[in-house]
Amino acid sequence: MEQQNPDYEAAFARLEEIAVQLEQGTLPLEASLALFEEGSRLAVQLNAALEQAEQRLCILRPDGREDAADA
Repeated sequence: MEQQNPDYEAAFARLEEIAVQLEQGTLPLEASLALFEEGSRLAVQLNAALEQAEQRLCILRPDGREDAADA
């Protein structure tokens, strides 16, 4: 796999931590808002990384199809 993968994994792990903290519901409002904003940024970053990976797969697939089940 590519060197970017650990960054993706670290960002995903951080997003999971944020979700757990927010689900507990014990943080003050400002702290919750700050975590929500961080989580939103991470979600955008992770989504962009997944879209880039999907584009790379489409380029690498000989038939150019996106559906992995047809491989």
